[in-house]
Amino acid sequence: MALELRQSLKLSQQLVMTPQLQQAIKLLQLSRLELQQAVREELEVNPALEETSEETSEETAGEEAPAAEVFTPPTPEEGPTPKEGDSLIDRVDWEYYFNEGSRDGRVDRDTDDEDGRPYYENTLTRRPNLTEHLETQLRLLDISDAEREVALYLVGNIDENGYLKTTAEEAAQALSFPVEEVERAVATVQTLDPLGVGARDLRECLMIQAREKGAAFELPLRILADHFDLFSRGDVAGTARRLKLPKEVVKEAFQRLVTLWPKPGREYSGDDVQYITPDVYLFKVDDQWVITLNDDGQPRLRLSSYYRRLLTGDAEGLPKEDREFLKQKVNAALWFIKSIEQRKRTIYKVVESIVKLQRDFLEKGPGHLRPLTLRDVAEDIEMHESTVSRVTSGKYVNTPHGISELKYFFTSGLNREGGEEDIASKSVKEKIREIIHAEGESKPLSDQELMRLLRNQGIRIARRTVTKYRAAMGLLASSRRKKQF
Repeated sequence: MALELRQSLKLSQQLVMTPQLQQAIKLLQLSRLELQQAVREELEVNPALEETSEETSEETAGEEAPAAEVFTPPTPEEGPTPKEGDSLIDRVDWEYYFNEGSRDGRVDRDTDDEDGRPYYENTLTRRPNLTEHLETQLRLLDISDAEREVALYLVGNIDENGYLKTTAEEAAQALSFPVEEVERAVATVQTLDPLGVGARDLRECLMIQAREKGAAFELPLRILADHFDLFSRGDVAGTARRLKLPKEVVKEAFQRLVTLWPKPGREYSGDDVQYITPDVYLFKVDDQWVITLNDDGQPRLRLSSYYRRLLTGDAEGLPKEDREFLKQKVNAALWFIKSIEQRKRTIYKVVESIVKLQRDFLEKGPGHLRPLTLRDVAEDIEMHESTVSRVTSGKYVNTPHGISELKYFFTSGLNREGGEEDIASKSVKEKIREIIHAEGESKPLSDQELMRLLRNQGIRIARRTVTKYRAAMGLLASSRRKKQF
């Protein structure tokens, strides 16, 4: 075969994410504490960025500036990225920015006044347990409803160490699903965080983790697959003889294996207490719900006063390298400030949509939570689902019914009879919990009887779904509840 060189032209389209765009996306998904840390790090590396003090803000306070955009770098929802060399600095109205624009969007309030926010002790909460952590991930996966139903049932049968305590055959019989579908759901559960969860024994748990480690764990994975008996006894010499490899190589593989975590679920066990500071507060004024973003504790940023003087004055005397450095740092500072402001606007829009779509929950309580998906909110605010997912991750809202993560409002639904609106699965779970708590101690209700009671309330639900929901909430079967009393 003859070898030859050829030249060819190929036209293709691809999405190139600039560093600025990557930064905006990263800031969007950060929690409050993570955002504070990111701001601190940016202040350390960018001399053009500085934090304003309260005294400085009060000195510059005056008449409210008109609501106008000073600089508008495009976001993923707004359009294409700027051309190379199209600096933000060249498009900034500096006179406006350093005068009226510096106060744009600032809201003064008396911090001593009672504003209806919860006392610090009311922010006491607990972190999600393992079941809740896994259920949240399952709701975000692009899988069929049947597979999600089976996976949720399996999650309800995972112990505190992260091990699946039911077989595929038992789950298939309880849910009336083929064993093959249950096995697929098991594989899905085993892809969730923490890595290794959903395994049926130690060997499988370690193999799940080793597969994700890549080429460095090729030999350790082989040892787990073919020589687990020797590994479990710590027999390095015996394993080396079987594999016909040097003892030092096998010893290194053993050392890699002991870095894996044999009980992945323990990270989420216990009731570790933590304090949550809401990102958003919801207040009802007259008949309207008011959304207030919580900026307490968040540094206020602006361009350095020294760099202001350089930019507004005559910088022509500076060497070319210094001017380029100055331009680069100021451009980065403006992008950072703009990204934080864009983060606030996006959070506000998402919460505004949730308030509109979950008004019954706010007015009447958790029992009236309606089915809602990321796509519903994304379509309402004309953003991508991934953007909504980033906004709702690790963000909390204070409502009249307590502090909840924004992901709490997203849930699948069940059909009501008579053509009524669907009801959220979380609301159904609450109803099941209420019925069980109110049942007689001498004769607990079976899942079949629970199904009939729910259907009498117009909720179309299968017995296997009742079983799945009950198990997911950690409620025992009727026979075991009877023994408990």
